[in-house]
Amino acid sequence: MADLHYNRILIKLSGEVLSGQHQFGIDYTVVSSLAKQIKEISNHKTQIGIVIGAGNIFRGVSSESEGMDRVSGDYIGMMATIMNSVALQNQLEKIDCDTRVMSALSIRQLAEPYIRRRATRHLEKGRIVIFAGGTGNPYFTTDTAAALRAIEINADIIIKGTKVDGVYDSDPMKNSNAIKYESLSYKKVIDNELKVMDLTAITLCKENKLPIAVLDINKTNNLKDFLFSSGPIGTTIK
Repeated sequence: MADLHYNRILIKLSGEVLSGQHQFGIDYTVVSSLAKQIKEISNHKTQIGIVIGAGNIFRGVSSESEGMDRVSGDYIGMMATIMNSVALQNQLEKIDCDTRVMSALSIRQLAEPYIRRRATRHLEKGRIVIFAGGTGNPYFTTDTAAALRAIEINADIIIKGTKVDGVYDSDPMKNSNAIKYESLSYKKVIDNELKVMDLTAITLCKENKLPIAVLDINKTNNLKDFLFSSGPIGTTIK
C-alpha cells in the first residue's frame, strides 16, 4: 500500500452523519463503522484529530427561531458535541484505539480541558484526539472550530465527512443535473456561496493555506481511499 499523503489530519464530522437513517439521535451501527474506518488509517501512523457537530441532537441557530436565546442555544449545542464525542470515543476504545476527548467547555468528568500543547503531545504519541465543545464561544459553528483546531495543531488537511460525495454547484438531492467539482479554489467557494463550510471557517483555511476535502464518509473505505489513492475522491479545496 502506498504511503499516506498526509501525516496529521483533522476529520470534521457532521452530527447528522452519526444519526444514520434516523431523524435525530446516535446510531451506534454508524458510529461503529466510522470507528473502524478511523482505526484503519490510524494503524498507518496517521495522526488524527476529530471535530463532531451536534445537528443530530441540537441546533443553536434553529433554536433561536423558536424563541430561545441564541447564546443559550449555542451552549446547549456545544454540550451536545461532547455527547457525540464521548459516543465516538467509546466505540474507538472498544477496538483498542487510544483516544482522548478534549473540550473547550469544562466538563472534567468526561473530557480533558483543551490545551493546544497537550493535544499536540497526544497526537505525537499516536492517540486519537476528539475536540469537543466547539470553540467554547457562542456564534461560532463547529466548522469554524474544526478550522481553528486544525490550524492550532498544524494539520495538513481538513477532511469534512458528510452524506454527499463532494461539492456540487447545486443541491444534488434536489437537482439530478447538479455538477460535482473535483477541485475548487477558496475564492470560488466564497464568491459562489457554495455550502462547504461557513464563511469564517473558509476564510481561516484560506488565510492559513489549509486545504479542505469533502467526501462521503458513509461510503466504505472512502476515507482510506482518499488518503492512500492518487485518484480523485470527493472535492478538494485549496
